[in-house]
Amino acid sequence: MNIEEEYIRLIFGLKLRQIRMEKNLSLFGLSKLSNISKSYLNEIEKGKKYPKTDKIAILANVLEVPYDNLVSLKLDKNLAPLGEILQSKILKEVPLELFGIQESDLIDIISNAPAKVNAFISTLIEIAQNYNLSRESFFLAALRSYQEAHNNYFEDIEDSVEKFAKAYQINLQEKIKCDDLEEILIEEFGYTILKKGLNKYSNLSDIRSVFIPKSKTLLLSKTIGESQKTFIYGKEIAYNYLNLTDRLYTFPWIKFQRFDQVLNNFMASYFAGALIIPRKNIVEDLKLFFDEPKWSSSKFNDMILKYTDSPETFYTRLTNILPKVFHFKNLFFLRFTNKDQENRYKLSKELHITQQQPPTANEIHEHYCRRWVSVALLNFLEKSKITTDIQISNYPDNHLKYIVISSGTKDPFKEGYNRSISIGLLLSPLLNSKINFLTDNSIISKEVGVTCERCPIKDCEVRFCEATELEKQAENKAIENMVKQIQNDYS
Repeated sequence: MNIEEEYIRLIFGLKLRQIRMEKNLSLFGLSKLSNISKSYLNEIEKGKKYPKTDKIAILANVLEVPYDNLVSLKLDKNLAPLGEILQSKILKEVPLELFGIQESDLIDIISNAPAKVNAFISTLIEIAQNYNLSRESFFLAALRSYQEAHNNYFEDIEDSVEKFAKAYQINLQEKIKCDDLEEILIEEFGYTILKKGLNKYSNLSDIRSVFIPKSKTLLLSKTIGESQKTFIYGKEIAYNYLNLTDRLYTFPWIKFQRFDQVLNNFMASYFAGALIIPRKNIVEDLKLFFDEPKWSSSKFNDMILKYTDSPETFYTRLTNILPKVFHFKNLFFLRFTNKDQENRYKLSKELHITQQQPPTANEIHEHYCRRWVSVALLNFLEKSKITTDIQISNYPDNHLKYIVISSGTKDPFKEGYNRSISIGLLLSPLLNSKINFLTDNSIISKEVGVTCERCPIKDCEVRFCEATELEKQAENKAIENMVKQIQNDYS
């Protein structure tokens, strides 16, 4: 369907409905005046049909509006934001089908309550502008919602990995070899791989790979290690094996043009992670680890290094397996980064399963709690070594407790930067029944906040700034109580 035609139908339907409502006419009433059936008028207003010129002339006459005004694509100021949204094709970009929503459902909502929907859309636009929400951020937020709605587990991709391994004789019981994946890319998919192909491009120091589709050439950075190379090869195999044609050509990504690119990038990454860390293997390892009576950072690190030297790849795989296999469906995943000697920390990646677990990224430049294990260990990292720690985090505001495991490394791609990857599991009877080491008294328990500005903890030894937001709330509450007292005094 031509999108321009669709847009014209929608705008005409919105204008017709708006004018009819201003004239205090029902659909039945307009049908009587125009001799056009009520059902056909209803389809026009919902953007499903566009009337012929003779019917437009009749409608313009009975509604007492100029013909040109009725067919104009210009909306009045009350509906202008709706026109911008429709013309921008945003409804085509939003992955509605992922959530079981038909585009027609939204059109019905818009046509039934255009003023309210317009106010809602205007609010979203204002929020997006205030927080500098980019197109990419919007797409990534939609992807996170999609992951969370499926508990971040995708059976079809898991099955595809096992079918691929069987078809190409990859032994999933052994650590995946980078050379094996490289051979498949070259022999099966016709790739040319230049392992130092990005060396001469000094301004691409943060880019690890670039794929040239016309010549099927994969250029790699000389800075990447074997694990990173294996992951990149795994993603390239996924694009070909899963037939994901609308894709990104750099890793990490630079810019998304369409949501399909975001989704396909995720699917390829999921495939690569499931290939490097097969589900059967990690399930067996986790069961053994959870049976341990005592927490052991070294054993946890050994489990990571069995598959990869990238904690992020391992922790991401945990977010697939723990909700599905172990039924730990209240969890969060966080990636923090910071620069050496700087007391500022950026939450650069997050995922929340089942509900919005604390903490979440904030866009108002507040300061994350320094009591989090994920933040604290960033100050104690050693080069070429994974540092892992564990903590029970107690949020006094909402009475929730999490067991949080965090692993940090020096950033392998940015000199002088650090990163930590964490997973937090909500403490519950189910968790206690499946993880023996939770009774280990050596695990430190701490009260934590989300940001210093909103933290109720008194005498915090690592507080970065005062609880200014809480102070504002207390001041406003005091004023509210005083006003109530005045009302009571003079009632």
